[in-house]
Formats: sequence, C-alpha cells, structure tokens
Amino acid sequence: MRLIELKTGILYFLIGSITFLTNCSSPEKSNFLNNGVTAHRGNSSAYPENTLPAFKSALAIGVDWIELDIYKTKDDKIVVIHDANTNRVGNNNLEVSDVTYEELKAVDVAHNFRVTNKLSLTDCPVEFAPLLSEIIQLVMQQSKTRLSIQPKSNCVEEAMTIINKLKAEKWVGFNDGNLQKMMELKKYNSRIPVFWDRPADSNIDNDIKIALNEGFESIVINHQGITKEKVAKIKQAGFEAGAWTVNDQGRMKSLIEMGINRIYTDQPKQLMKLMKNKIISIAYNDRLKIKDKEQR
Repeated sequence: MRLIELKTGILYFLIGSITFLTNCSSPEKSNFLNNGVTAHRGNSSAYPENTLPAFKSALAIGVDWIELDIYKTKDDKIVVIHDANTNRVGNNNLEVSDVTYEELKAVDVAHNFRVTNKLSLTDCPVEFAPLLSEIIQLVMQQSKTRLSIQPKSNCVEEAMTIINKLKAEKWVGFNDGNLQKMMELKKYNSRIPVFWDRPADSNIDNDIKIALNEGFESIVINHQGITKEKVAKIKQAGFEAGAWTVNDQGRMKSLIEMGINRIYTDQPKQLMKLMKNKIISIAYNDRLKIKDKEQR
C-alpha cells in the first residue's frame, strides 16, 4: 500500500511538472525548472542564511525556487534578512527599520553561522545583508531558477518597484501567510505567482475559497498539519500543494507519498537527490509494467 501511495505522489509531481511546462506560452518561461524544491533562505544548511553564498549555492544545485525575506531600512532600501533585527544572525544587534543600509552593512550576518558551525573566517567569510535588487540581478543571469520573495514588513510596493525597474517579473514570485500582503501583490501584478503560507491548524476549506477568490497559485502548509485529505482537496481545487519547512529526509519521503508538489527546505541538495531518485524509480517501474503487458 505504501508503494502505491509513493507512486501516486510522484505521479502527481510529474503531472504537475508537465502541466506547468505545457501551459507556458513563452519559450523563455518554459526553460524554468519545476522540480518542487524551494531552497529556504538559499542553501541555508551549508551557508549563512539569506546571504549571497547561500543563493549562489542554491542556483548551482538546480532548485526551481529560492525563497528569501525582505525588510525596509530607515533610508528605504529593501534588504534581504529574515528578522526585524540582526540579533540572531549577527555580531551586533540593530533594528533594520531604525538604521540606514550603510549602518546595517557594518553587521556581519554570517557571525552566528560561523560560531555555531565552528568555522574560521577563511571557511566562512564576513557577510552583510544584501539588497533585494542584487539578488534579483543574480537570479536574472540564468533561466532555470526563480525567486520567491517574502515581505516581512510592509514593503510590497517597494519590492514591486524594484522588480518593474529591473524587468524581472518572470523571475519572481511571492510567499507569505499575510493575506493582505498577498492580495496587495496581486493588485500590482496578477501574473506573479503567490505561494500562500498557511499554519498547521488552518481551515483548509476556507483557505481554498480565499485562494480561489484571490487568484493564488499555491497553498503551502506547515508540514506538521499536512494530511492526505488536505493535499487531495488542494489539488482538486487546482492548486499546487506545498509544505514548509522540512529538513528531515524521512518526513520529506512521507510528504511526497501524500502527493505534496513542493517542499521548502534548508537542505535543498538532499531533497533534490530524493526527488530525482523517486522519479527514476517510478519511471523504471512503469517501464516494467509496459514490458509485462507486451509479453502477455
């Protein structure tokens, strides 16, 4: 029974990939990957989160989406950082909204990662929070991976101004649990995909009604609240079903068995291998079935 469920989950994933590619009207858009692997804050298990090395590594791995977080500084710069202050990641505690970008750049946001992993400055150099524009420009140098932006403060308009200026629309999406922010994004540009983050105990029926009304593309649930029934409902309504944030390989496998299309993870390399292995496995089993039918 578990093997059948596993095959079903992978089959949903493959069908979603084919559907996505088929529906792309632009040759450029058809080049984007759709492997269901979102690198959470970049490859944040191997490099300091939300830093240039973490994003470059995620691009090299070949994920289809990279997720990052943004705040606005005192001088209205949109910077990539997860928290409202630098206390958790940095060597000094500054409130992002209270300082200019130049002042923020004085903080080494790789500090905690270096200390936690007992790395030297050579192994883990000093990093400062990059600008959103810098990371968008990095992603725009290729056509396989896209960027999912999570606005932690009220800065959707400012982010969209940057995206429009760089002509980066096709490289970006947005994710967040805040309905007002995601609705605001859709008002600015309905073509940009939204990955709507939902808590584990959210009412999936209400979520689906809202997502349909607002034109969202994906519903992403905290993995602890995911069930096969929820996944089935999401897919039946025409949405991609996602899970956040999963770093345990066993849990990744169980979510794939349930039919989850997309997983947010700090371990993108591990998830990529798992996805590839499962796709190869189902393709091999399908060939065996075809061969068996031909011999009958």
